[in-house]
Amino acid sequence: MAEVNNAYTEDSIRSLDWREHIRLRPGMYIGKLGDGSSQDDGIYILVKEIIDNAIDEFVMGNGKTIEIKISDHKVQVRDYGRGIPLGKVIDCVSKINTGGKYDSKAFQKSVGLNGVGTKATNALASYFKVQSVRDGQMKVAEFERGELIQDHPIVETTQRNGTTVTFVPDDTIFKNYRFIPEYLENQVRNYVYLNAGLTVNFNGQKYYSEHGLKDLLSHKTDVEALRYPIIHLRGDDIELALSHGDEYGEEYYSFVNGQYTTQGGTHLAAFREAIARTVKEFFKKDYEASDIRASIIGAISIRVQEPVFESQTKTKLGSIAMAHDGPTVRGYINDFIKEHLDNFLHKNPAVADAMKRRIEQSERERKDMAGIKKLANQRAKKANLHNRKLRDCRVHFTDEKSDKHLLSTLFITEGDSASGSITKSRNVDTEAVFSLRGKPLNCYGLKKKVVYENEEFNLLQHALNIEESLEDLRYNRVVIATDADVDGMHIRLLLMTFFLQFFPDLVKNGHLFILETPLFRVRNKKETIYCYNETEKQAAMKKLGKNPEITRFKGLGEISPDEFGKFIGDNIRLEPVILNAENSIPKILSYFMGKNTPERQNFIIDNLKIEKDIVEDVEEEVYA
Repeated sequence: MAEVNNAYTEDSIRSLDWREHIRLRPGMYIGKLGDGSSQDDGIYILVKEIIDNAIDEFVMGNGKTIEIKISDHKVQVRDYGRGIPLGKVIDCVSKINTGGKYDSKAFQKSVGLNGVGTKATNALASYFKVQSVRDGQMKVAEFERGELIQDHPIVETTQRNGTTVTFVPDDTIFKNYRFIPEYLENQVRNYVYLNAGLTVNFNGQKYYSEHGLKDLLSHKTDVEALRYPIIHLRGDDIELALSHGDEYGEEYYSFVNGQYTTQGGTHLAAFREAIARTVKEFFKKDYEASDIRASIIGAISIRVQEPVFESQTKTKLGSIAMAHDGPTVRGYINDFIKEHLDNFLHKNPAVADAMKRRIEQSERERKDMAGIKKLANQRAKKANLHNRKLRDCRVHFTDEKSDKHLLSTLFITEGDSASGSITKSRNVDTEAVFSLRGKPLNCYGLKKKVVYENEEFNLLQHALNIEESLEDLRYNRVVIATDADVDGMHIRLLLMTFFLQFFPDLVKNGHLFILETPLFRVRNKKETIYCYNETEKQAAMKKLGKNPEITRFKGLGEISPDEFGKFIGDNIRLEPVILNAENSIPKILSYFMGKNTPERQNFIIDNLKIEKDIVEDVEEEVYA
């Protein structure tokens, strides 16, 4: 046996500077890297860290406007606050644990308190420029991957006070990344909802909110479909809004010091508990908490001194006190809701009656399904023992202590061949496979009991672990992996209908994706290029020259496991399923899955024509 040299000496000890450490371990600072297809991918954290500083200036009463410009790869954020003190501009963006937020007199309830965020953006950017203007003077510094490349002298200027940061994410770290406009717009909207009086100009469009979280819920839902007008309550360091609709599940938006806590935490748990407790006491009836919260849509925002988050990306609150020597977060929220929600319901009996009717409807539906659920759970347990529909992974979304939990993925496939290829090429730590048998049922317009009566839906629900709550979701990314033919598209549509109909919060929270797989392989003796559409195929043919070999993949089952590994590894292409805020789920399902209408027929005809014209234009250009 060969001798292994594992000597542990002084030479084994290595010290990294701040820049090297961030670039070597970026996940510690910005979570998962990703390519921009998920709203929690690292490139959005980089943007957030810069905007947070501008927001903190506004919160402290300095500057009412923030300008944001984001192109395919370049980000620029301009605030009109006080500007970074000119002698400390370089230190504030390149020295770890340096900033103005350690002094609670300057920043009482800020999001970032540890002086890391801006430095992480700097270190992970191929280009980073900071410009500060204070009282007629301007200081500019430029960096590449965290290293100072240009220290400009202080000059006179007529510009208004404030700070401008420009950066380009490093494409050697964020491979094949792109910004999705809907995610960026959602970030911007959240900022204005949480900061009354703030105007954000984002890529030429102005965003402003007058009614805070009430506006947020109005934007996120079809107001006309709500059972009663949105309840909107405000107090010292707390704001909340809630209503009930007709969609299944619970839908929440929670914030701490303006930070969108996508994974909730102490404040969201307290919000859910306090609503159930207050409603029980108001109606003097021991309703099930699940019946009270069924079909609820709610939002809560609190401001806390020195919040403790469970990670640098601040997606889950872990702190227990509102301020030094103050009440706990849980106690404060419970007391506020107990007093103000109870008062509101007493003053608005029509709203109280509508809420009661919705709760009792959920109660009846739950009791009607009790027997069906019991039998379905028994069938699911037995089926999981005797079949291999689910090839599970080792790390799940609920494993929050694992640095891989955000990568947990479930591929939903059609057929044994496609399932086998993905199973053999997947990462067994973070990627699971669920195999469908034939086309799933069209569940449009059906009641939720069909989820338990239909074996495929029942087993899929159990695989995802979303029967009771989205909080128990086992995979961060749920990926529909079907063929790019007519049958595959139909299966994709049926699965999307299933999730939108019965688990809309899974889609709204950004967990559902479509796997893009190549349609063509173009190669010669030296190079192989995989192409995902006709345009890419024509470009590959042009690049590889005379008579390249072209293979058309008709289905996922035709792609070998070795080739599949290239598509679902670092180069995976996922298209997120994003709901347009202007369209409610019932309208979307009715349009695509309801009876044929002239509008839908015209949509199909027009889009087929557009696609045909694009292909013809490309062919004319290539062969000209």
